Amino acid sequence: MIKVIVSKEIETVCPNFVGACLDAEVKNSPYCQPLWDEINALGEHYRETLTTESLKDISGIAATRKVYRACGKDPSRYRPASEALIRRMLKGKELYQIDTLVDLINLASIAYGYSIGGFDADRFEGDTLTLGVGREGEPYEGIGRGMINIAGLPVYRDSKGGVGTPTSDNERTKIQAATTHLVVLINGYDGDEQHVRENAEYIQQLLRKYAASDGGAYFIYR
Repeated sequence: MIKVIVSKEIETVCPNFVGACLDAEVKNSPYCQPLWDEINALGEHYRETLTTESLKDISGIAATRKVYRACGKDPSRYRPASEALIRRMLKGKELYQIDTLVDLINLASIAYGYSIGGFDADRFEGDTLTLGVGREGEPYEGIGRGMINIAGLPVYRDSKGGVGTPTSDNERTKIQAATTHLVVLINGYDGDEQHVRENAEYIQQLLRKYAASDGGAYFIYR
């Protein structure tokens, strides 16, 4: 299983950070209707209970926005993925349908308010991921976004470079149709270990239902 290190940079701006790393063998598929039934039902619930302003008060989103500001990034310009996904739902827009693994991780992010990275673990370089802060001029190709400026964003790096931020994961290590080894990283900038664990266990349930998986195993890191 991959190792995950939280750098002093992150400890300084978020001393109570807690994360979860889930590792699982999976089978991807192009589309899963029962999964989308769950996504659409949650969207209906949020449209009845949230607004584009009140969603910022969700613990995981509020804490991630606070860390962005502490690192020097504008969270309204570079929105955490969980916030961007829920905002899209609240505006009545369809979520992008990618494939079952990506859609599943998006549902888990929406349900718990944490920005979650999903990766093809066979595409990592080395056996360690380190969570730090992006630097000026650091090259980073966001999925479907081209080169983006990650200076001031929390970023996971393998031995080759950045693989994931709460705003966008990297093209190099993205989930693909042929992905069979999945690593998921849950970013609990609110320090709520119980909520992070519940999110990880929810993902395990979704993997069992929709990705022909035994759910894998996860560990907590801080």
